[in-house]
Amino acid sequence: MESETPKATRTLKAHVAINVRNVERSVEFYRRMLGLEPSKLRPKYAKFDSEDPPLNLTLNERPFTDSGALFHLGIQVPTTDEVLATCDRWKSVGLTTRDEMQVVCGYALQDKSWVADPDGNQWEVFVVHKDNLPTYYGTGGADSCDTQASGSCSTGATGVENSSCR
Repeated sequence: MESETPKATRTLKAHVAINVRNVERSVEFYRRMLGLEPSKLRPKYAKFDSEDPPLNLTLNERPFTDSGALFHLGIQVPTTDEVLATCDRWKSVGLTTRDEMQVVCGYALQDKSWVADPDGNQWEVFVVHKDNLPTYYGTGGADSCDTQASGSCSTGATGVENSSCR
C-alpha cells in the first residue's frame, strides 16, 4: 500500500561537518565553489551558511583518523520543540539517541539530539540559540572538551543516552 509523501511545511537546512587538513586552504576552495564568504571564521574552524541551497557547512581542522573526512551530518531546525519532537520520534521507532541541551558547539549555544546509522555515521538535529560565542565547545563556562573520544561536540558529560528528551 502506497502512502502519500507528506509535504514540507517549513524549510529545513542540511548540516554537513567535514574534517579538513588545512582550514585556510579549504576555505579558499569552498569560497569559490559556493560563491560565498564564510559566516564564521576562527582558528581551525570555518562555517558557510547558505540559504540557497539551504546548507550549514562547517570545516573542522583535525588530524584524519579511521573516521576519514566526514565529521557528522545534521538537520538544523528553528526551535527546541522541533529538536524534542524529532528526538521523541526517533525513540518511538527504536533508535538510540544521545541528547545534549544547552551545549556550546561550533562557537554556538545549542540544543541537540544525536543518532548513529549502522555504519557509525553521526546525525544530529539541532537548534542554535546564540551564535558567535568565544568558545568552540563546552557547557556553561567550559572552554573546551574532548571531541576526539565522542565524535561530536560533547564529552558525554552533557549528553544523555536515551534520556526523555525533555
